[in-house]
Amino acid sequence: MDFFERTGKMALGSRLRLLTAQVTEDAEGIYKLYEVDFVPKWFPVFFVLAADGAKPITEIAAEIGHSQPSVTKIIKEMAEAGLVKDNLKSDDKRRNVAGLTEKGKKLAAKIRIQGEDIERAIENVIAEATHNLWEAIAEWEDLLMQKSLLKRVQEQKKLRESKDVQIVPFVPQYTKVFRDLNEEWISQYFEMEAADYKALDNPKEYILDKGGQILVALYQGEPVGVCALIKMSGSDYDFEMAKMAVSPKAQGKNIGWLLGQAVIGTARELGASNIYLESNTMLKPAINLYYKMGFKKVTGLPTPYKRCNIQMVLDL
Repeated sequence: MDFFERTGKMALGSRLRLLTAQVTEDAEGIYKLYEVDFVPKWFPVFFVLAADGAKPITEIAAEIGHSQPSVTKIIKEMAEAGLVKDNLKSDDKRRNVAGLTEKGKKLAAKIRIQGEDIERAIENVIAEATHNLWEAIAEWEDLLMQKSLLKRVQEQKKLRESKDVQIVPFVPQYTKVFRDLNEEWISQYFEMEAADYKALDNPKEYILDKGGQILVALYQGEPVGVCALIKMSGSDYDFEMAKMAVSPKAQGKNIGWLLGQAVIGTARELGASNIYLESNTMLKPAINLYYKMGFKKVTGLPTPYKRCNIQMVLDL
C-alpha cells in the first residue's frame, strides 16, 4: 500500500493490526462456511480446553499469553453460549477451573475438521510467498522477547542524541557547573562530606594541579555532565574516576557512557595502567554502567566517604 510506503517501518504496528483485522474477518467467514457459531477471539482459550481438558483460568492465561481478566471474560462469554462451564470442582477451591460442556466438545470435533482445511490453505499461501510468515513471526517473537521494540528504540534515541554531545576539557568557566551538578546528585541520595567540598570547591588545586583532569559533556553546546580523573599517589592505582554527574534533564542521552569512555581514553594517554573508583550500590544505573565499562569489584581500600560501599578497578 502507498500509505505504508510513505510511513516506512514506523507504521509496523498499524500494518500488523490491518493484517490481523483482515485475517479475523476471514476467520468469521470461515466459521460461517462450516456452519460453526463461534467468535474468533475465543479460539486460543477454546483450543487449550479442547486439547488439555478442564484447566484453571490462571494456567490458561499463562499458556496463551493473555491476562487473567481477558481469559475470564472469554470464559464467561463462552459459558453464555453453552460451550464452557466454569467454577468446576477442584482440589484447590481458590482456583477457578473451566472445562468444555458436551456442546463444546461436539463443536471442538467440528472445528478440528475445519482446522485441517485451514492448515492446508495456509501452507499454500506459504508456498506461494517469497518469505515464510509463520517462521518469521516466531523469529520476531523470540527477538522481541530478548529485547523489546521499546528498548531498541531507546537505544537508537541515545545513539542519535549522543551525536550532539561533545566532551571537552575543563576550563574555569565550568567551575560552578562542576560543583552544582555533583552537589545536586549527592544531596539527592546522601549528604555532602568534607572530601566532596575539598574537590568541588577547589578543582584546580585538588585535581588539575596534581596531574588530574576534568572533562565536561556539552549537549548542543550546554554543559550537562562532568567527570574527574584524579591522580592517586601512594597507592597501587594510578587514577581515580570520580565526581561523575549528569544533569537530570540530560538523562537517557548516553552521556555517562561517553564521559566514562573519554576519561578512560584520557587515562591511557597519560600512561595509566588502571583506574579506581568508589560508589554506592544504591546507585544501580551507575554501577551497571561501571560494569559495562569493564570495572571489577575490589575490597579493602580506605575511603574518605561514609557513603562508599563498593570499590571498583579497571585494568587498562
